[in-house]
Order: sequence, then structure tokens, then C-alpha cells
Amino acid sequence: MNKFSLRILATDKPFFEGECLSLVVPALAGQYGIQAGHCNYVTAIVPGELDLTYEKDGKEVRVRAAVSEGIVKVEQGNVLVLVDTAELPEEIDENRARRAAEAAREDLSHKQSIREYYAAQARLARAVNRLKIKKHRDGLQ
Repeated sequence: MNKFSLRILATDKPFFEGECLSLVVPALAGQYGIQAGHCNYVTAIVPGELDLTYEKDGKEVRVRAAVSEGIVKVEQGNVLVLVDTAELPEEIDENRARRAAEAAREDLSHKQSIREYYAAQARLARAVNRLKIKKHRDGLQ
């Protein structure tokens, strides 16, 4: 399988840099897959599950991560992913994510400005996504 250059950068750290076999990102229209030879492309990333496959020591390695909003850019065979956060399942604090989801749900139940409403929706989406990724962690290992 052909490879392509991939950089995934979160605001607080580089998440992945190297050669990749395939990448799936959560986009506005659903899951969006990228492989070597993909045409130039830019799209928004929404909170969801990022799935990448790369080769290490002759074996395919699959990594799933929870990502928040961001963008993906494919240009001349190179892929750049910029997201606010990218977390492996083992990095997610389940209790903290549950508390964040509860707080966001509480915020959504109060009268507020449109801006505050959308911010609470974004916090809820991120928390629910983190819980989903944490829950499915054992399914791949």
C-alpha cells in the first residue's frame, strides 16, 4: 500500500508526524477517508473519531483518537491536520469527561445567548466524543 506524509498537530502538542497508509477524519458531511494520491482538498473537522493506519517494523498499526474541531488540508501528497485537541483513549479521564458532559447539558438547559448556546453544544459534543472513544478503546487492542 502506498504511503503519504501526515502531520497531525493539536494546539498543545504534535500528535503524529510520519508516513501514513490511511487516514479517516470526522468531517461535516461524515467520516472522510484519505489515502496516498488523494487530490488537493481542504475541509473542516468536527468533534469525533480520527482513525489512522501506518506501518511500523513491517506491521500495520491502527490508532484511534478523539479529536475536536479543526481543519484538514491535502496538498501535493502531503496531509496536514490542525485540531484543538487530539487524545488517545488512554489519555482520556473518563470521570472528567462525564463531569464536562453534565455541565454542558446543564448549561444547555438555561436561557442564554446564541453564542453561549453554541459553545455549550460544542463542549457537550467534545465530552460525549471523548467518552465514546474511551469506551471503544478495548475493542481494538
